[in-house]
Amino acid sequence: MNEAPKSLNFLEHIVEEDLKNGFPKEQLRFRFPPEPNGYLHIGHASSICLNFGLGLRYDSPVNLRFDDTNPVKEEQEFVDAIKRDVKWLGYNWDTERYASDYFQQLYDWAIVLIKKGKAYIDSQSSEEMAAQKGTPNEPGGHSPFRDRSIDENIRLFEAMKKGEFEEGTHVLRAKIDMSSSNMLMRDPIMYRILHKVHHRTKSDWCIYPMYDWTHGESDYIEQVSHSLCTLEFAMHRELYDWFLDQVYDERTVRPKQREFARRNLSHTVVSKRKLLKLVEEGVVNGWNDPRMPTISGLRRRGYTPESIRNFADTIGIAKRENLIDVSLLEFHVREHLNKVSPRVMGVLDPIKVVITNYPEGEEEWLEAENNPGDESAGTRKVPFSGEIYIEKNDFREEANRKFFRLKLGGEVRLKSAYIIKAESCTKDTDGNITEIQCTYDPKSKSGSGTQESLRKVKGTLHWVSVKHAFEAEVRIYDRLFLDESPDTHKDKDFMDFVNPDSLKVIKGFLEPSLKNAKVEDRVQFQRLGYFCVDPDSTSENLVFNRTVTLRDTWAKIQQNN
Repeated sequence: MNEAPKSLNFLEHIVEEDLKNGFPKEQLRFRFPPEPNGYLHIGHASSICLNFGLGLRYDSPVNLRFDDTNPVKEEQEFVDAIKRDVKWLGYNWDTERYASDYFQQLYDWAIVLIKKGKAYIDSQSSEEMAAQKGTPNEPGGHSPFRDRSIDENIRLFEAMKKGEFEEGTHVLRAKIDMSSSNMLMRDPIMYRILHKVHHRTKSDWCIYPMYDWTHGESDYIEQVSHSLCTLEFAMHRELYDWFLDQVYDERTVRPKQREFARRNLSHTVVSKRKLLKLVEEGVVNGWNDPRMPTISGLRRRGYTPESIRNFADTIGIAKRENLIDVSLLEFHVREHLNKVSPRVMGVLDPIKVVITNYPEGEEEWLEAENNPGDESAGTRKVPFSGEIYIEKNDFREEANRKFFRLKLGGEVRLKSAYIIKAESCTKDTDGNITEIQCTYDPKSKSGSGTQESLRKVKGTLHWVSVKHAFEAEVRIYDRLFLDESPDTHKDKDFMDFVNPDSLKVIKGFLEPSLKNAKVEDRVQFQRLGYFCVDPDSTSENLVFNRTVTLRDTWAKIQQNN
C-alpha cells in the first residue's frame, strides 16, 4: 500500500505556483546563507533542512554562502564549523560562496547608484542620523549632505575605499524616501568604514557593505531563484527589491524573497549574542558544550543527524512563530536511538552484591542481545561472577508490593543472567547499606531452556561483574535553563534561569565490551538512558555523555515541584 503524499508547506506552494506560471525548473536555485560569527544552532537546522530539502525535492542546486561582511565578529573557525555541521546533517552544497567574493562588484554597483543620483555620502555622526531618522509615525528629515554633487560623492567614496578617513566619519547611504512608512527605506546605509582585517580579504578593504545591500545583490549574482528568510526580514523585503531594481537585467533570474517563522525551542536560547555570553562567562565549556543548542553541541551530546532532520520535518514550516517544547526534540532522538543503539550495561551508583552460593573464584561469559528489536544486531558476551554491582536505588530492605526491584526476601532476574534472592545486607556505622548478600538459582540461567529459566519474576535489573567492569567518567546532562522561555522576561536576565544542576560528573562501572568504544559511538545503558562517547575520552579514561533519558522524566519532575 502506497503512503499518502506528503502535503506541501506554503513555501513549496510558492515554488509550485512559480513553476506552474512558467518559471523554468532548471533555473531553480536555493541557498543557505549563514553569517560566520558563531556556531549554527537548532534554529539554523530548520533552515538548512528547508533549503537543502527543496534542493532535493526539485533536484536543484543549493549554494552555501557565507554572508561575511562584518570583519569584527567573523572568523575562519566559524566557517569551518558551519561546513562541518551542514555535512554532518547529511547535505551537500553545489558551490561554496562568500559575500566577500563580490566586494568589487558591490563597490562597482554602488558607484553606479551614485552616478544615478540614488546614493550619497553622509558625513553626520551616527547620533545625528538616528535623530534625523524619524519615528514609525513621523517622517524623517533629510541629511544636510543629501544633495552633494555626484562628483563629490564619488570622490569621497573612493577616498573612503583608499582608507583616507577614520571610522565613523562617513557612510554611503541610498537615497530613497525619508518619509516612507517603512523606516528601513529611509535612506539606509550601504557602506561603513571599518579598519579591520577580514578573515578572507585581509586588509584589502577598509569599507564594508551592509547586510541589506549585500544580501539581495549576492542572491542576484548567484542567480538564486528563491531567497528564503525568517520573519524578522519581512520588513526588509521592500528594500531587498529596491536594491534589485537598481541592477536587475530582464535576461536574468530575479530572486524572490519570502519569509517563514522562526521556531523557538523551550528551555534554551538561540541568540548568538546570548550563546556567546554563556561561553565567555564560563557557564558552558565552549560552543560545542553538550548543553548548548548548537548543532555541534547536540552532536557531541549524542544526537543523530536523522533525529534532527526528523524534528525539523515534524515542526514544519509556518507563517507564525511559536514555542516548540524541547521534549519533542528529545522524543525524536529517543525514537532513532532506540532503533540503532546497542544495549549495554553500566551501573552509575553502585552497591556490591555478593552471591554467596556462586562457586568461589569462578566466572562465566553469558550471551546477551545487542538490540532486542533488531535481530541483525547480533549478540555479545557479558562476564558474570560471584560479585556484581547493581544500582543502589534498586535495593530496599523493606518495600511495598509495588516495588518490583530487589528487597530482602525478594527475587529479581539479572538481565541475561540468573534469578537472585536477597538474603541479608551489611551496613556501616552510620546505618548505610554497603553490601547485599544474595543467593542465585543456578538453573534459572536466561536462554538455557530449563523450566527454571522460564520462571517469571516481576523485576529485572541491570548489573556488571565487579571483577570485569571498568570505571569510566559519566557526564549527566540536563536542560541548561529552568524556565521554558528564559529570554522573554522583562524584569529578569536570561542568565537568572540557568540550571545549576545542568551537569553532574560521576564515575560509573561499565561492562568490558565498551572498552574499545570510539568517539561518538552511541549506546543505551539499559534502564538508564542513551549515552555517547565524548571527544575528551582517552584510551585510559573513557567519557560518556548522557544524551537523553529513556523517558521524558523532566515533565514528571516539573509536575511534582
